[in-house]
Amino acid sequence: MLPEVIAVQVLSNHCLFLTFENGEHKQFDMLPYLHYPVFQRLRNPGFFGLARVDYGTVTWPCEIDIAPETLYLDGVIVKQEMPRTSITISI
Repeated sequence: MLPEVIAVQVLSNHCLFLTFENGEHKQFDMLPYLHYPVFQRLRNPGFFGLARVDYGTVTWPCEIDIAPETLYLDGVIVKQEMPRTSITISI
């Protein structure tokens, strides 16, 4: 059984930064999939940015998702943690 996605971050150029339950980090390029009818709404960067983790994979509104096996097997391993998107402010 392949590990599930536990975190996703949207990157530029329709890429996803994924964290899997086994601790692996992978980058997945969605660009080659955007010609499929089910994924055409993801061409809009704003809509693509609505990616979230549900049921161990990446999902978007309107019941759009991608197989977790595809994300794991075709994702490219990266040797870093998820880029930080929040800012810590000290008072």
